[in-house]
Amino acid sequence: MFKELDPILHSQLRLAVMSLLIGVKEADFTFIREKTNATAGNLSVQVQKLRDAGYIEVVKQFKDNYPQTTCKITPKGIQAFEEYVKALQEYLKTG
Repeated sequence: MFKELDPILHSQLRLAVMSLLIGVKEADFTFIREKTNATAGNLSVQVQKLRDAGYIEVVKQFKDNYPQTTCKITPKGIQAFEEYVKALQEYLKTG
């Protein structure tokens, strides 16, 4: 009856990152950190988990001699996010 929720997305910070990226498609690390109010260390760990799952791409480069990390949602990430939202809607309907 209840579909299992994706354990990767069922984390507050990872879900927040995915929610931001689904709307903007791409964002730099600083923007994500400011919007989620997360520490750089915690966000870095959660971004790595999303990357390992194939849900986001992470590009590290230099811009004006400063390191810049950009995150972009992948097609797999979009699909996982949409399935997660549908599963949550099913939970709410049956309740």
